[in-house]
Amino acid sequence: MSLTETYRRISAGTRRLMRRKVRQINRLSRKSLQMLLLLGGAGLVALMSLGFAYLADKALDWNRQWVGHNGWLALLVLPFSLAGLRWLTLRFAPNASGSGIPQVIGALSLPPGPSQHSLVSLAQTLWKIPLAFFGMLAGASIGREGPSVQVGAALMLAWGEFWKRRGVQLRGFHTNELIAAGAAGGLAAAFNAPLAGVIFAIEELGRGTVLRWQRLVLIGVLASGFLVVAVQGNNPYFGVFGGAPLAHGMLMWVVICAALNGALGGIFARLLGKGAAGSAPVSWRAWIRAHPIWTAFIMGLALAVIGLSTAGSVYGTGYGVAADLLSGHDTPPAGFGLAKLAATVASYWAGIPGGIFTPALTTGAGIGQQIWQLAGEGVDQRVLVLVSMAAFLAAATQAPLTASVVVMEMTGSQPMLFWLLVGSLLASGVSRQFCPQPFYHLAAGRFRRQAVVEAGRAAQSNTKPPAAS
Repeated sequence: MSLTETYRRISAGTRRLMRRKVRQINRLSRKSLQMLLLLGGAGLVALMSLGFAYLADKALDWNRQWVGHNGWLALLVLPFSLAGLRWLTLRFAPNASGSGIPQVIGALSLPPGPSQHSLVSLAQTLWKIPLAFFGMLAGASIGREGPSVQVGAALMLAWGEFWKRRGVQLRGFHTNELIAAGAAGGLAAAFNAPLAGVIFAIEELGRGTVLRWQRLVLIGVLASGFLVVAVQGNNPYFGVFGGAPLAHGMLMWVVICAALNGALGGIFARLLGKGAAGSAPVSWRAWIRAHPIWTAFIMGLALAVIGLSTAGSVYGTGYGVAADLLSGHDTPPAGFGLAKLAATVASYWAGIPGGIFTPALTTGAGIGQQIWQLAGEGVDQRVLVLVSMAAFLAAATQAPLTASVVVMEMTGSQPMLFWLLVGSLLASGVSRQFCPQPFYHLAAGRFRRQAVVEAGRAAQSNTKPPAAS
């Protein structure tokens, strides 16, 4: 073999090796860029959740101050505030009303297009933050977790669309995957519970929709939760649970908690799903549908009456009451659990932005405390409160895995997870006897139909020929 031929072979082999290495570097660069963009979107969701949490805490603190100074003002503040918030919602952000989770589920069940984007439009969903803030300030029984889910979905979708317009695409992230990653990341960040966000994405968002659970989607969900953990620390939302499974009769008490919370949670979900018009006598329904602002005013008045009868304990999320009950301290007013249920229904029927996750947990805590009062001093109140929180949330949402994992992460009660699962599964089964279809999916159907109709009207108006001059 000549020296020239040997040189040519070495040169060709070197060129092939270099081309192969360049392709590998390009693939690694694209993957690194994709991961950086994903983490950037997760960071936006986490930042939104932290800011929203700060605003919500401020609103609840200020609400306690003015209620403590003169609780009778609620008879004026709540009706006018809820009516004003309802008007603002109808005027500027009709798709931002209520929890926000039904809108996300509705968007996931629609094909990509104007109707899907309208349910997770960033321009509308951002209204949820100030509107929910003022709702909490007034005293509405609402939470920030549902709004965090919808705003998270809108942020992640807008982030993906931003880079797509600039020729940089998140491979493996189609519209549905972006929405699901942002929504579940919003829940994980809101509750400081990364694992619960993943379970919520699979159990709730993936129910009845086509989602490709790419590895990066789950990484995005976990990243949002872990970023909040990195900032706030690994501190359970309600503090660390100090109880332990009962030495005797644990199964019996879990079944009792599951049965009662399942029935009440099913009624709660049915009332929310049917709405004020669907739950009212037939002769009132047309008036309620035609006068949403007056309906919100009446709901505000009803909420104020409930608040006055419970020393204002039903206002806001009820976080403080649930935390005290879990620690075995203090006793809320008699009938707090049922009063909180009624207050949350009235707030939701008003049609203002606000979630039901934390109010549902607080309602379950109140019901657990009432069961403990009937049980007597021989049973640990904290155990019944904890199981009832998971059971009522599972009954309200019919998502038992999400409910049990959420409560476990929010209370640091890992040793109780088995009993939380048992109670949640039983309560979810009981709930179906009162509300056969899960509440979020029942409400999602209405938003989906409304979005399709509005998109059709917009398309017709755009294709209509101009009038002859």
